[in-house]
Amino acid sequence: MGFDSLPYVVALFSAMLWMYYAFLKTNAILLISINAFGCIIETVYIFLYLFYASKKARSHTAKLLGLINVGLSSLIFVLTFFIFQDQTRVHVVGWICVAVSVSVFAAPLSIVFRVVRTRSVEFMPFPLSFFLTLSAVMWFAYGLFQKDLCVALPNVLGFLLGLLQMLLYGIFRNMKPAEIEEKKLPEHVINIKVIGTPEIHPIDSQKCGDKIQEEDKGDEEADRRENCVPCAISVEPSQVNVQLESPVLVVCAT
Repeated sequence: MGFDSLPYVVALFSAMLWMYYAFLKTNAILLISINAFGCIIETVYIFLYLFYASKKARSHTAKLLGLINVGLSSLIFVLTFFIFQDQTRVHVVGWICVAVSVSVFAAPLSIVFRVVRTRSVEFMPFPLSFFLTLSAVMWFAYGLFQKDLCVALPNVLGFLLGLLQMLLYGIFRNMKPAEIEEKKLPEHVINIKVIGTPEIHPIDSQKCGDKIQEEDKGDEEADRRENCVPCAISVEPSQVNVQLESPVLVVCAT
């Protein structure tokens, strides 16, 4: 399974939006500090990805950065800054942040489905699920005390998702991973009967040549020439079994 840059790009986009929301609010030092750190970390991740990725992956990541982190972020900033005023702008930006945060929290659902299908927790380590749940609880409490529904609401989903991941880890951590059957080409056994094994018995070709050269003799000598053959072949029947990995077409000449 290869790595994709989309989670890092979306996480950077979410941190940028939360910083914008924090600057519009008052007394939101914690939101500014944590999301500024998030922007730095995600930027480092993206640079490392671009450094080691293939040329095609770099091109794809550049398109995502241009479309989401530059294009969509600029569009949200321009629309909210020039269309809405004061508290209305804060509420609009806050609900946009809620929508983006919900999509970020819902992204690990694909890993949850993979764990259920394969019965393996290889791609869902317990520490990550634990700290996701702990972070959701802390930020929910912060939003509740600050009476900020935009901060508290998405962390309810994060808390439920973290509990689900830890529950699945407890169920499948000692179970043997389900074996995925590999598709193999069907084996075909074809019995091919060979008519016989040729055995060549040489004869004296010099005598046969002398008889052919005597053209002036009568019908008796002509009959002898007709009965003179260069070799005699005897065949002994046999049978060969051949195993082929793919279907073949056998053509027998008569």
